Amino acid sequence: MSFYEKLQEYRDFDFESFFSKVTKEDIEKILHKDIIHEKDFLKLLSPAAENYLEVMAQKAREISLKNFGKTVVLYTPIYIANFCVNGCAYCGYNVKNKIKRKQLTMEEIEKEAKAIYETGMRNIIVLTGESKVQTPVSYIRDAIKLLKKYFSSICIEIYPLEVEEYRELVDAGADSLTIYQETYNEEKYSKVHLSGPKKNFKFRLDAPERVCKAGIHSIGAGALLGLYKWRQEAFFTGLHAMYIQEKFPSVEISMSAPRIRPHAGSFNDVYDVNDKNIVQVILAYKMFLPRAGTNITTREPASFRDSLIPMGVTKMSAGVSTEVGGHSIKDKGEGQFDTNDKRSVAEVYNKIKELGYNPVFKDFENAL
Repeated sequence: MSFYEKLQEYRDFDFESFFSKVTKEDIEKILHKDIIHEKDFLKLLSPAAENYLEVMAQKAREISLKNFGKTVVLYTPIYIANFCVNGCAYCGYNVKNKIKRKQLTMEEIEKEAKAIYETGMRNIIVLTGESKVQTPVSYIRDAIKLLKKYFSSICIEIYPLEVEEYRELVDAGADSLTIYQETYNEEKYSKVHLSGPKKNFKFRLDAPERVCKAGIHSIGAGALLGLYKWRQEAFFTGLHAMYIQEKFPSVEISMSAPRIRPHAGSFNDVYDVNDKNIVQVILAYKMFLPRAGTNITTREPASFRDSLIPMGVTKMSAGVSTEVGGHSIKDKGEGQFDTNDKRSVAEVYNKIKELGYNPVFKDFENAL
């Protein structure tokens, strides 16, 4: 069984009717449970639950303190290429966008690594566009081997691979994968992925399972909120994470709730997702998946990110550039999207400490 079969159970499900029947008594009952099931989770994403966000926040904080303490791991991305063969309507890397394309040489990657290392960072995410010709697995493998000299934890956010290809990258030193399904609505997925291999909904959907078989340590899950109805997207993201957690109990899960940000090209078919909605998603994730971490990226503004920390945030990006070579190279490649939180690593670090939490640069478990 793959997660696709689980999705099919909800093919004809009437979400609006379900949400309309959720009562305040339902929410209050769920809030007293230690373990909640998938329909409880869906109720926590309902309009009725919006009146209980403060109580949900208190419970999420208790869950997070129990499982993670007051530690927030810092990381930053390193973009090594922006060549892409896909026609994704919502992405600046869209093959039809006339942007400056660039692929870093190994020498340039090492220069970037040194610049990031000097900020104190020891956790990075390696990102590329989706082009197996420009950035083959061998290129990504060599980049990972080089980067292991500087970083204790290397996450990859690249195009979906087969199990053996993932294993090659895991053997090289990659310990984590972030791959967003973008949207779990198959019809919408087809409409926003106009061309290229990314049109294959099921191949992307099954990527987390393939990388788990390859021996990865942790997975980052999420949908790009704004492509479709956020309550449904969050629900399926949570179910997908639970599916992975149950099938591969040794794999750590981290949940994200990224929103669409401005980028090269034009895409206006966006569903509204406000700050309150993001809060509700994050809290529902924490209650449904208490052992999963919570990651907040620089897609969100600084003040909003800071306010989310007491709600169970366990990972935060800092000192982010989405440009290829953005940390050290003069001849940069164009960025994937505009960031919202422009603070330096030191500024984010100091703010976390000011809030009474412990920012850490190194994932000691991964290092060991």
